[in-house]
Amino acid sequence: MAVSRKAAVGFIFITLLLDVMGWGLIIPVMPKLIAHLKGISVNEASPYGALLISVYALTQFVFAPIIGNLSDKFGRRPVLLSSLFGFGIDYLFLALAPTYGWLFVGRVIAGITGASFTTGAAYIADVSTAENRAKNFGMIGAAFGLGFIIGPFIGGMLGGLGVRAPFYAAAILCLLNWLYGFFVLPESLSKENRRPFHWKRANPLGALRFFQKHSVVGGLAISFFLIYLAAHAVQSNWSYFTIYRFHWGEKMVGISLAVVGLLVAIVQAVLIRVINPKLGNEKSVYTGLLFYSTGLLLFAFASQGWMMFAFLVPYCLGGLAGPALQSILAGYIPPNEQGELQGALTGLMSLTTIIGPLVMNNLFYFFTREKNPVHFPGVAFLLGSILMLSSAAVAWYILSKRKPATA
Repeated sequence: MAVSRKAAVGFIFITLLLDVMGWGLIIPVMPKLIAHLKGISVNEASPYGALLISVYALTQFVFAPIIGNLSDKFGRRPVLLSSLFGFGIDYLFLALAPTYGWLFVGRVIAGITGASFTTGAAYIADVSTAENRAKNFGMIGAAFGLGFIIGPFIGGMLGGLGVRAPFYAAAILCLLNWLYGFFVLPESLSKENRRPFHWKRANPLGALRFFQKHSVVGGLAISFFLIYLAAHAVQSNWSYFTIYRFHWGEKMVGISLAVVGLLVAIVQAVLIRVINPKLGNEKSVYTGLLFYSTGLLLFAFASQGWMMFAFLVPYCLGGLAGPALQSILAGYIPPNEQGELQGALTGLMSLTTIIGPLVMNNLFYFFTREKNPVHFPGVAFLLGSILMLSSAAVAWYILSKRKPATA
């Protein structure tokens, strides 16, 4: 059984790795593609980029709970494969887009099918024990990190061949990912742990009401929400900020994001295995959030490009918090509701991705406009730092009242 579980985690790791590589490929070129299609500067393109992220998140917010509940009924495998195929079609759509409107439609398609991480997280929960759950959730972060080592680096290099080249590469990767999963990925959810599909439990607001069933889970969901809202100071704003502030090209943006991926992989695949057992989940959450907040504060006041690389170290050490918090949350939920939990968490993340890019990128644009009396390109990072500290305060308040059921 132990060998079978290890193999299953390996399968899902490769699947998510290839998925993230496809996404990472297009990030370095997206700002200039939008600027080219709209005929505007990069900082002016920032709100348009935020809108693409937000519309993707809005459609995912509607469909992720449905996908999560479908995986509880039919199993993880068919849902995951359909998601991966949809992503491949989306990237082809983006590669051929003649106008900004096409990019918008492509993101809607991706949002509808974008459930690979939702179902992947439920898959990890299926094959994990209480002892290794945090470690296995850390492998999701490691896949994210490694995908961001390879994807943005190659995307930055391919950007030299044209802003559309990385989109074709991403489409190929996603379709290869789907083909790999079709032949290799086993089902993780046994038939006795499946449950009927109910629309009431699959609608977006109904999925969020899932948190009301468990008081501690509901309280920690607020902390979870604040973490992912704050993270959009980096996720949505990094390319626009560095191109504008330090005049980086696609190659340098790709290299910087590859460094992010390398550091995230080290933290979540290596350090978390050493630090989490010593600190425990709760202290890992507080420690990680403190590192996150410090890194974001340093980004806000960076005056030279090399500083961004140096300040990535404390920021990426913040990755200790996420898997520990997910492990605490999953420890309160029975096996036949793990898909619903992950769907609800993905819905919550989608809410932050609806709000976060619009807030962070518009703040960046507002404080970089020529006529604005206050010029502060790093304002989004400052807000993110404050939100991370707020998340730590909420987590401490909830967990100090009631200790997690699973260490």
